[in-house]
Amino acid sequence: MATATTATTAATAKHAPDEAPVLADHLALDLLNTEARDDGAAVDFWRSGDDVRRWLERQGIVAPAGAKAADGAALLAQATALRTLARGLVTRRKAGKTADPRPLNAILATHVSAPQLVHDGHGKLVVKREPRGDAIAAMLGPVAEAVAQLLADGDFTLVRQCEHPDCVLWFYDRTKAHKRRWCSMALCGNRHKAARFRQRSVGE
Repeated sequence: MATATTATTAATAKHAPDEAPVLADHLALDLLNTEARDDGAAVDFWRSGDDVRRWLERQGIVAPAGAKAADGAALLAQATALRTLARGLVTRRKAGKTADPRPLNAILATHVSAPQLVHDGHGKLVVKREPRGDAIAAMLGPVAEAVAQLLADGDFTLVRQCEHPDCVLWFYDRTKAHKRRWCSMALCGNRHKAARFRQRSVGE
């Protein structure tokens, strides 16, 4: 199961053109990054319930075994509503403003889990929390919990948006020096370098 603070490696940051980038180093911010911008135009990577399901799977989140299959339209609607709510909460928190936690708490209340003693595959017994009940709540619950964790415990001086003027992606700066500026050096960092080079070339 994915956790709210799972760091993203360079390998997992790679994505197909029609998939949301996974590079924020925080599940809650990866949620916000399912909306982006391409040449100034808004892009929503969630166009169907299958898009949401694939994104969740990339985050290590799947429906509990034996759960009734989630309706695609309902999954898309609830995931989109959670994203909209999360964006408002994170934006207000970043601006130093307070926000009403009750709508998020209502979503969290639907996420029911119970501890289970299971084998970890290496001969050890471990306690693992397993979701119960509704498949959609089970899948979106960890994402809502990640949003709550970020709002409560996150250092918002490290919660940033990419500095490239054409990019709206968020990230949590976990670098040692806390000087990360770009969603990805391979993407916007290189775009910035190329633009600087062109400016210098014109000036010569």
